[in-house]
Amino acid sequence: MTMMAASDVTERVSRDRIVSLQTERLAWSLRHAYENVPLYRAKCVAAGVHPSDFRGLSDLARFPFTVKHDLRASYPFGMFAVPREKLARIHGSSGTTGKPIVVGYTRADLDMWADVMARSLRAAGARPGMMVHIAYGYGLFTGGLGAHCGAERLGCSVVPMSGGMTERQVQLLVDFKPDVIMVTPSYMLAILDGFVKAGLDPRASSLRFGIFGAEPWTNPMRQEIERNFAMDATDIYGLSEVIGPGVAQECVETKDGLHIWEDQFFPEIIDPETGEVLPDGARGELVFTSLTKEALPVIRYRTRDLTRLFPGTVWPAMRRMEKVTGRSDDMIILRGVNLFPSQIEEALLATEWCAGHFVIELTRNGRMDEMTVQAEAREDHWDGKGITGAAERFVAKIKDTIGVTTRVVIHPPGALERSVGKAKRVIDKRA
Repeated sequence: MTMMAASDVTERVSRDRIVSLQTERLAWSLRHAYENVPLYRAKCVAAGVHPSDFRGLSDLARFPFTVKHDLRASYPFGMFAVPREKLARIHGSSGTTGKPIVVGYTRADLDMWADVMARSLRAAGARPGMMVHIAYGYGLFTGGLGAHCGAERLGCSVVPMSGGMTERQVQLLVDFKPDVIMVTPSYMLAILDGFVKAGLDPRASSLRFGIFGAEPWTNPMRQEIERNFAMDATDIYGLSEVIGPGVAQECVETKDGLHIWEDQFFPEIIDPETGEVLPDGARGELVFTSLTKEALPVIRYRTRDLTRLFPGTVWPAMRRMEKVTGRSDDMIILRGVNLFPSQIEEALLATEWCAGHFVIELTRNGRMDEMTVQAEAREDHWDGKGITGAAERFVAKIKDTIGVTTRVVIHPPGALERSVGKAKRVIDKRA
């Protein structure tokens, strides 16, 4: 396999060169998974396909998908393509059964990860010598260490704060004066609360660039963060199964979608119902195949994230993905209407009174499903009575734009529980 370090790819690389590299690397990755991962080899045999059948990018559609259940069923090390002794690091993400989904990295994998993370930081505005405050969680979660190694690879000074301890976060942001912060967007709003509580002006902070990921977030939330902190906020995308953060990154110059680092990860968009590959520009489910990963190659991994693919702009050779605002498995079906939490978030942040903290509760009264939006008011809009008129107007707007009837309960500032990691937006209490 011809190797090209992630750091070697610049704006000057042609699209033809990327396609050629993808074709060569896909052939290697398919063989590597087939020969070394029994579960994936069995999938290929059942589908009647062999790595020798791959001759061009369009042939990838013939190969079977990998899904999250495959990793759960292979717990802990069944999906690894190298002996356990060759693993340099093991990470995991929490699972509903209590056992994490386990992912692993060889030293070459960690080098590649640091490279794509460094490239992502640079695209977001970071430069060597800048100070980066990392408030993603450290540990089994890939966010903290992934961001950390990328910032060090770029040549930045790293503050490994991790999540939680909001007052301490604010103190260090004020005292250390970092240029960049990396954190979930929902927890950035909690840090904003911390500034306000301490009587500090967040716009006077040293922060110039924010790199936010690990959960879907909308452009109105971006505007909320940028307005309050006087910073540029960009989106980073990744998931543990593919590598961690650093699969794709928004460029600070344009903020027009996330450039996918296609020399390392090959994207497809499929119809989530049929699995059919869709053309660029069509909205569907995002699927990734790793091109150089040694420890845990993933072939056509279904992310469940909904987005579209477009040509590159700042990085012309790399296609862009539209900002992810929903997941096929996060879709709420309420009395026959399909909706996503991001639609509620966008409507809330379009109001003057909402502070950005909210939870959607789903309940069932007899045979009727009901939705209640618990939302928190801004300090300067709370009148102690729940601002009833605002709630009524919001209910009417949701009915007019989404087509469902909901209840809205507006809480005083600070009433809703804060998340230090990924925000849990939906609480489903239906039987």
